[in-house]
Amino acid sequence: MKPYRLLILFLVCVGYMATAMAQDEKKSLATGSLFGQSKKDSVITVKDTSANKVAAKKDTVPKHNPRIATRRSALIPGWGQAYNKEYWKIPLVYGILAIPAGLYFYNNSYYQKTKFAYEARFKEATGDSSQVPFIDAQLKNLSITSLQSYRNSFRRDRDYSILWFLIAWGLQVADATVFGHLKDFDVSSDLSMEINPTFNPQTRTPGLGLTLNLKSPSKKPVITR
Repeated sequence: MKPYRLLILFLVCVGYMATAMAQDEKKSLATGSLFGQSKKDSVITVKDTSANKVAAKKDTVPKHNPRIATRRSALIPGWGQAYNKEYWKIPLVYGILAIPAGLYFYNNSYYQKTKFAYEARFKEATGDSSQVPFIDAQLKNLSITSLQSYRNSFRRDRDYSILWFLIAWGLQVADATVFGHLKDFDVSSDLSMEINPTFNPQTRTPGLGLTLNLKSPSKKPVITR
């Protein structure tokens, strides 16, 4: 009989504990603490979710970086202008670079010809005329002094063309950098200060008008938790 008594005692204790827990739950529901807490938690969840969406949207928008435009233009001409979305500048960049590049090949070609002709005439003066037949037809009638002068001139122009090519390359890098910084610059009509021409109808004299707009700082959204 003892096992049955223990079982009955255990069931009574369990029933008493369940009744006590049910009463405590009713009291807390009556005071509204559990309901208020759950509502607050739900509001926090909604606010956090919306804040995360706004932050994720801001993170997905790429910001224009002038350093990227500088590096790209330094590697490949016109690449920085393409990053700045100024595609119309790309033909201008290659047109400016093509001028010193073409001058380099032109001057270098005639420098090699006049150099060879000068050396052939110099060897001819010492008794070796084996290279004279290979002189360019345009240079055969020139004297050794003229050949030396032309050689030095074409060499100088060739070196200058390299310098101008490097300057043009640097200018297009500078252009990409400057306009990369100005990409996000405010050029709209809603500026803080404007100077506009005016006309006074009473005195019939022109003048200048100064408009000053005091902008209030933009308020950032406050996320409450």
